[in-house]
Amino acid sequence: MAASLLLAAVTVASFPAGAQTAAAEGQKLAFDRNKGNCLTCHEIKGGSQAGNIGPALADMKSKYPNRTDLVAIVSDETKRNPLTVMPPFGRNHILTDKEIDAVVDFLQTL
Repeated sequence: MAASLLLAAVTVASFPAGAQTAAAEGQKLAFDRNKGNCLTCHEIKGGSQAGNIGPALADMKSKYPNRTDLVAIVSDETKRNPLTVMPPFGRNHILTDKEIDAVVDFLQTL
């Protein structure tokens, strides 16, 4: 039992660093013109040559307090809005589930 509590404490203590790493990987994917390519359509703090087709990505955690909603948007926005021009990154296998999670981790820092 003590070992379980120690393991839980170590896991919780290491989570923020892991989240930071995932957010950094998510930013890399979002800014990568060959992968996430979010800057083609969105203005994002820290990005260059941003597009203006989609909304600026700022204050995302308060706009989407439910992380699952943001994952669904990145995965396949056509389910929520069939007229969107946003690519279905998950459905079209542009990004893996792990990569989508990392992008969402990054978006939640904006």
